[in-house]
Amino acid sequence: MALVSRRVLGVIGSFVLTGPVWALAACTPVSTAVGVGASAGTVAAQERPIKDAISDAGIRAEINVLWAQKDLALYRKIDLSIVEGRVLLTGSVVNPETRIEAARLAWQADGVSELINEVQVEDQSGILDRARDGWIATKLRGRLLVDSGVQAVNYSVEVVNGTVYLMGIAQDEMEMKRVIGHVRDTAYVRNVVNHVRLKDDPRRKGA
Repeated sequence: MALVSRRVLGVIGSFVLTGPVWALAACTPVSTAVGVGASAGTVAAQERPIKDAISDAGIRAEINVLWAQKDLALYRKIDLSIVEGRVLLTGSVVNPETRIEAARLAWQADGVSELINEVQVEDQSGILDRARDGWIATKLRGRLLVDSGVQAVNYSVEVVNGTVYLMGIAQDEMEMKRVIGHVRDTAYVRNVVNHVRLKDDPRRKGA
């Protein structure tokens, strides 16, 4: 069988759903998210209910389908973080029209309650910049994992051109400050954009 490129379609806890690009249109988002399976232990450890984690994975899969069918450039250049229906878009594109189109299509996915568009325009990053972003993300995720005062499973980290984008659920203000502190103590970070919500934030589903 010929080799095909693969991409993450969705995440439920630490279980990653993957598949070839051409397979996106061949399956429904819900069947993709639920049929493959989930890491129940990790999901149970998160602050969001299991049903919300499954719903988020379905949203991710549906957005990926919409992007891939419209333009593979959207699918390749823009990353997704989804928590309780809140969708964060990150990455960098050549023109503002692409940024707008990515958001327009993402809004069409069932279950999206909020969309945060942090996609940067006019990608000026090179190979070294992308490698540095990867190093920052790996370093920061590692710091969160080993900090006993932070429930790292509740956070997602994306890095674009030295800017760190945080998404997730904090137990309290103290934990959020610890996370921000780790970001600021990580080398090469230029800026941090915080979209984390507190556990008892009334805007959360079911809070």
